[in-house]
Amino acid sequence: MSHISLPMLAAAIVTVALPATAQAHPKLVAASPAANATVAKTNKIELKFNEKIFGRFSGVDLVMTGMPGMKDHPPMKMTGLTTVVGADGRSLVTTSRTPLAAGSYRLDWHIVGNDTHRIKGSYNFSVR
Repeated sequence: MSHISLPMLAAAIVTVALPATAQAHPKLVAASPAANATVAKTNKIELKFNEKIFGRFSGVDLVMTGMPGMKDHPPMKMTGLTTVVGADGRSLVTTSRTPLAAGSYRLDWHIVGNDTHRIKGSYNFSVR
């Protein structure tokens, strides 16, 4: 009968446990404008994540979903946006040349973090 030493058992447990902790996905921890918020005119959207992200594989799409006084406004993808990874390496900063018009918007984002999995999310906000 073979005996397993305590150090070998500990090493085996650590080896099995490490992949589980390394597979945690990055998460959105803050956004400006925030989800479901109504804000004054702005030309900047900032998303902050809990870990560093790869800018080359990360980005946003901004869709105007409603405009005051225009019934049945069809969704309109916004153009002229620039998105970069912030200096902290954990944020995406999107700017437009001009402030966003009054209306409702849907922000679709996607990022790739340390685990190399593509994570995506979406939320709505309004500009008054």
